[in-house]
Amino acid sequence: MAEAAQGTPVWADATFPDLQAAKDFYGRVLGWTFGEPAPEYGGYTQAYADGRAVAALAPPMEGQDTAAPPLWTLYLASPDVAATAEDIRRNGGHLVLDPMAVGEFGSMCLATDPGGALFGVWQPGTHQGFEAREVPGAYAWAEVFTRTPEQSDAFFTGVFGFTRKVMRDPQIDFAVYGPGEGDPVLGRMTMGEGDFPPEVPSYVQVYFAVPDCDAAVAAAERAGGRMVFGPLTTPFGRFAALLDPQGAAFAVIDLAAAGGEQPAFD
Repeated sequence: MAEAAQGTPVWADATFPDLQAAKDFYGRVLGWTFGEPAPEYGGYTQAYADGRAVAALAPPMEGQDTAAPPLWTLYLASPDVAATAEDIRRNGGHLVLDPMAVGEFGSMCLATDPGGALFGVWQPGTHQGFEAREVPGAYAWAEVFTRTPEQSDAFFTGVFGFTRKVMRDPQIDFAVYGPGEGDPVLGRMTMGEGDFPPEVPSYVQVYFAVPDCDAAVAAAERAGGRMVFGPLTTPFGRFAALLDPQGAAFAVIDLAAAGGEQPAFD
């Protein structure tokens, strides 16, 4: 497997107070199966789509605060996690977890951008990250939802060397980040005043691919989840934003159900 370019999303995980309930929910909604928990890593449990690793779930670590709702953490690739951690500090971010080795699997840190959106950095060792993308049950896309778009833009371009392109739409402040003139790897959406309650912090929304968006929403609601937005057909696919029963936000998208004219970016 070729080494992922710096800043490319390579993994996603989440910590849940009730791990079995989370496994039941995502198994029903995304069709995931699960490996055996790794006791040496606090019960970290990989999720699989059609036999390929696509994410992980874990119980809280000892002493971890479980008062706040769980959230999905997206990890961006780095060839040197310690150097990236220094770049995070220099560009106004905050390190939540300093760089650390995870056995032979790789090295990581956790950080927030200046607006408070949490993300991870992963320097691969034997664990290269996603074994599948953009197929049912696998990672498809992610967006930084922020109240401080100028700060987020400066941060992500400064740390990961991204270029930024802004969508030509006076009603939506949406941008994409990517390496040079290559395909974008991450989106950035401004959280409008009337669209998000003030208590909702900046966050990274992870999108998982599904074969049918509406069916996935129905399955999520039957399993105790809640739809927050959608389903909506866009030029990129038909998607919906959801909350799982424990409060973790995520989105589902049917990439084959795209409709409408592709937007222009500058």
